[in-house]
Amino acid sequence: MMLEQQMVLFEEDFEKIQKLCQELAAETNAKLVFLVDKNGQLIATSGDTGTMDTTSLATLAAGNIAATSGLAKLIGEKEFSILFHEGERDNLHLSTITERLILVVVFDHRTSLGLVRLLVRKSSRKLEELFAEINSKKGTREQNTIFTEITDEDIDNLFND
Repeated sequence: MMLEQQMVLFEEDFEKIQKLCQELAAETNAKLVFLVDKNGQLIATSGDTGTMDTTSLATLAAGNIAATSGLAKLIGEKEFSILFHEGERDNLHLSTITERLILVVVFDHRTSLGLVRLLVRKSSRKLEELFAEINSKKGTREQNTIFTEITDEDIDNLFND
C-alpha cells in the first residue's frame, strides 16, 4: 500500500480554491460545498456550516467514496465518479476530481440535481486545471521557501548559546 503525500497549499492557491467553491455554492443555490481529499482532509468549504461537524462530514465523504470504489471494482468498474444521496430535506452529491479530491455539494429543494450535476462538471474542470497548475509550480515553490535560505551554520547557531 502506497502512502499518499500530504497536500500543502499556499495561501494564494487556497484563495482560488475557496473562490471556486463559493461560486459553485452560489450558482447551485447549495447549502454547502466542500472540497475534501480522499484521506478525509477538509480542504475548502463554502456555505452555512452552522452546527455541522465538518470534520466528520469530510471523513465520511471520503469513506463513502472508498467504499463505493470497492463496490465498483467488484463489478469491473474503475470507480463510480459520481454519487448521489437523496434525503427528505437535503441531498448530497459527491464527485471525484483527479485521483485525490472529492467535491461535495449539499443541496435541498431550491435547486435540481440536473443543475448541480451540470455546474459540478464545470467546476470540476476548473479545479482540475487549478490543481494541475499548483502541481506544476510545486518544485519551484519548494526551492523558493525560507528553508532553502537556512544553512547548516544557522542551525548550529540556533542550538548553541
